[in-house]
Amino acid sequence: MKLIIKYLTLLAILFFVLYGCNSNHKEKAEEKLEEATETNADSTQQTKNENKEVKKTTENIQVEPLPSTYTDLAKLPIGEYANITIEQIESDNERKKIISNLPDISGNPSKKELDYFYRELLRKLQKDYEGPENLINRLKFEFFGAPDSDNSRYQFKENLNVIFIIDSSGSMAQKIDGREKMASAKESILKFVSKLPKDAKVGIRVYGHKGTGSDSDKALSCSSSELVYPISNYNEGEFQAALNKFSPSGWTPIGLALREAKNDLASFDGANNTNIVYLVSDGIDTCEDQPIEAAKDLYSSNISPIINVIGFDVDSEGQNQLKQIAAATEGIYNTVTNESELQKELDQLNNLADQWQEWLERGKQHYEGELISNDLEIFNYITEEYVKCEDESSNIYLILGTLNDAKFFNREAYEYLTKVNREYHEWIDNEISKFNEELKELNEQNYNEAINQLQEKYNANTQ
Repeated sequence: MKLIIKYLTLLAILFFVLYGCNSNHKEKAEEKLEEATETNADSTQQTKNENKEVKKTTENIQVEPLPSTYTDLAKLPIGEYANITIEQIESDNERKKIISNLPDISGNPSKKELDYFYRELLRKLQKDYEGPENLINRLKFEFFGAPDSDNSRYQFKENLNVIFIIDSSGSMAQKIDGREKMASAKESILKFVSKLPKDAKVGIRVYGHKGTGSDSDKALSCSSSELVYPISNYNEGEFQAALNKFSPSGWTPIGLALREAKNDLASFDGANNTNIVYLVSDGIDTCEDQPIEAAKDLYSSNISPIINVIGFDVDSEGQNQLKQIAAATEGIYNTVTNESELQKELDQLNNLADQWQEWLERGKQHYEGELISNDLEIFNYITEEYVKCEDESSNIYLILGTLNDAKFFNREAYEYLTKVNREYHEWIDNEISKFNEELKELNEQNYNEAINQLQEKYNANTQ
């Protein structure tokens, strides 16, 4: 009973935090707008003159329609300035970068020209909305081993194998909070494997660990991938020695590493083994070796692995590609920005290993443990989507305000663009609200029925 009370209290606190943020967010943005638009008109006017060079006429522009479903919204590439802050918008140089190359809409622009301008501005600020598919896969993963799961890929088998595919390209030498990303990744994985049940097996494959990031070393680096710790039980000394074998070095051959991982797991068929693959990368594949196709091939093999992807301090371009890899294999994608977040993500895998050990110790009998509650997971997802919507809307509103103050366009154009922005984000907000209600309703049903209905309702758009 104490745990239930504690759980409900936590949900209540999160509820008030969420709606408190939503109600105050626009007010704060408007206050910042008043401050930001008092200066910098000259800089914006200069950019306006530059943008006349890329002016497009009504006859030759093609306006891409705004998304009409949440699935389409989640497929949009993340914008270059998706994570821009209000302070950056207030900066002359940063704001000039954002609005550079936008079409000129001075004078008396047509509705089509205004729609095109809004679409191009939105493209630069596009947030990383997460469609329902990733949440569905996360729910599946958290219900791993549930007795009523009808997907054999998510049923416990006699053996549990986990292989990490680790990016060792030169960018992993960059530092977060004063510590090299590679050092953080190694430390997190070391903590994870030290907690594994004794019967579980683990392996490490590294890629991009030879050569340098120079063009002359590209061929060498793009052909470098090595199984430094073959899939086996954990041995502290040998595992530490394997981690010491590589350091940040060259290019990023993700496709090669995924194809080689298929060979690593070849003797662990999915009929008798639960196989989990974790791909950790801090950027896109730079070797043109078709990582998405390689991931699909691994996923569809008789190994039947679950492929999850972690983007470690990755930019918008990298997020777009890594999300595609996860989506193509019905796996989970998650972005982490520091060692603490990476460790938290891996702790979920430790929980799964503990559940597997419990199942194994019961003589592989019908698993009858209680299903993990999804309420908090759903709430977190909905909260994040609301925040993305509010941030994106406010950022566009702030930029339009500064442009209007600098006479970048006339008053009628400003009113039209702000109206489009408001209506578009009201639509997104309503979609999130409907999704929230549907998830709550489905969560009251049994696990298997809920998952099947979610897949039927939302995956239809991805066929």
